[in-house]
Amino acid sequence: MKAAVYRSFSGPIKIEDMPKPTAPSSGVVVQVMATGVCRSDWHGWKGHDSDIIDHGLPFVPGHEVSGVIVEVGSDVTTFKLGDRVAVPFILSCGQCFMCSTHNRPTICEKQEQPGFTLYGSFAEYLALPRAERNLSLIPDGVSFIEAAALGCRFTTAFRAVVQQGVDVSDLALEKAKEVGATDVINAKTTDVQKKVAELTRSIGADLTIDAAGFKATCEDAIHCTRRGGRMIQVGLPIGGQNPIVPMGMIAGKELEIVGSHGCDARDMPKILSLVESGKLDPKKLIEKEVTLEQGAKALMEMDFGSPTGMLMITQFTDAPRKASL
Repeated sequence: MKAAVYRSFSGPIKIEDMPKPTAPSSGVVVQVMATGVCRSDWHGWKGHDSDIIDHGLPFVPGHEVSGVIVEVGSDVTTFKLGDRVAVPFILSCGQCFMCSTHNRPTICEKQEQPGFTLYGSFAEYLALPRAERNLSLIPDGVSFIEAAALGCRFTTAFRAVVQQGVDVSDLALEKAKEVGATDVINAKTTDVQKKVAELTRSIGADLTIDAAGFKATCEDAIHCTRRGGRMIQVGLPIGGQNPIVPMGMIAGKELEIVGSHGCDARDMPKILSLVESGKLDPKKLIEKEVTLEQGAKALMEMDFGSPTGMLMITQFTDAPRKASL
């Protein structure tokens, strides 16, 4: 099969021939029909992610994925060949202390993640363990592209809804307005804390969310939260620059700081139904469809900035795509 592979951190990502994977007993192999190009994959390629470091190189990125099941493991009974499936990026085990005792699969102690602990979806085929616990059937009215868009960014946001947008790109802010933001701030040209104070009559925001994971965005989110408010940390602050967290202010203002990691796989059917009904429209966030080679190039070009919308890899070879069972 064709796959995008890097053999050194920050090194070239090349299209290579690799053996097609086989299904683990608890899992399946999917033919990848769509996969997103995400900033988290860039962090992995740069060597910022400890899971990829522990896995070792070479590596295949990609974790926002949908596809068609082409092989079923011996222990799998609820899925069959030809099923269209959506894949969350956290594949929980269901047996560890956090899963079994606290019912918290997003912080599973033994979680697997395509594109981080496992080879990812920048490939024609992808092996996925723990299928019955984690995969969801895609409704007929939802496309592969829409389902793949839900794999990370959309479902992560499902747990941390944003009504106001802060970014460093005017194009991204315009896109935020298009999809419902009421006020936007360009953090490159505007003092974020001062602007939020103006918008909230110096009270601060009830809820702030750092979806980027940078030092400045985390610090701004904390300082913009009102007394007794809540700040949610969604973006992973990796890469060596740790934010300064003002614990005295947090105690004095009784702020809640809450971590949010991914999405519970059990919520995926609910989110897919919202897409099918038209209440959620991930297509608005898709900038364009690209080939596997173009997706690998776009990932490397994130050194210089991010696309305004989501790039979706939908062509993996020169031949036209169709599910091959």
